[in-house]
Amino acid sequence: MKQKDTHYLERNGFIATLAPRKNDAHKGLFGSVAIIGGDNSMVGAVLLSARAALLSGAGRVYAALLSADAPSVDPLHPEIMFRSPADLTTLTQLDCVVIGPGLGQSPLAIELLAFWLAKSMPMLIDADALNLLARHPALVAICKKRHVGTVITPHAGEAARLLEVSNEDIQQNRVERALKLAGAFHVTCVLKGAGSIIGHFDGSYFVNTTGNVGLASGGTGDVLSGIIGSLMAQGLSGLESAKLGVFVHGAAADALVARGIGPIGLTASEVAHETRHILNQLSQKTE
Repeated sequence: MKQKDTHYLERNGFIATLAPRKNDAHKGLFGSVAIIGGDNSMVGAVLLSARAALLSGAGRVYAALLSADAPSVDPLHPEIMFRSPADLTTLTQLDCVVIGPGLGQSPLAIELLAFWLAKSMPMLIDADALNLLARHPALVAICKKRHVGTVITPHAGEAARLLEVSNEDIQQNRVERALKLAGAFHVTCVLKGAGSIIGHFDGSYFVNTTGNVGLASGGTGDVLSGIIGSLMAQGLSGLESAKLGVFVHGAAADALVARGIGPIGLTASEVAHETRHILNQLSQKTE
């Protein structure tokens, strides 16, 4: 795989990336996305991701939680529809699956990841699902056979486990390692961090120009996964969803800090809500 020229993600590159919404549109036109994860003590990861998907414009958002004490409704966003992991497998109207936030490492988590990897459906793999890939070669084999848009979103530690190298190696060779992951798994890889790198299996890569230290807090990665998954459900390719999602995620944090909200104490929930504003700024208004 030949490495291509560097491209930087800038605001003017995203004007009207999302098609203008017509006045007679309905929710079915904006896709359905499911977030799978939330084992015991990690339910919040799925809630953050699902809320971000909703605020990023998906027509329908489902949450499937592994926790034995899983809630049946999100009181802050009752628009999110809760399903058991088993019931979700029978749903016919999904356009994208996000798997990994708070997923855990249980046998059920492995079973669910294998099931969804084998489906011909756009997919985002994050967090614990990436750690399962690093530990189970059989899951990697299924992943490599996928022929639909797939995005992985590792931080440096997860990338190091996937490539069996040190964290220092990842940080010192971020572009090369993002591209190696993209090529090895035949995916779009978002290597998170300051100046996140989006690497594609065709050798192209992009460097983000937005974001700040306020994003170094719990849950912001879950929010990013929900944003990207929502964009994939709305019909953007994995690569375009990753580029736009990473950009608006960082731009939301920048806008909040510019208003004095952070960087100290900036929360993932605040980023999710601000993302909606950024996406509407970038989308052309229907006349």
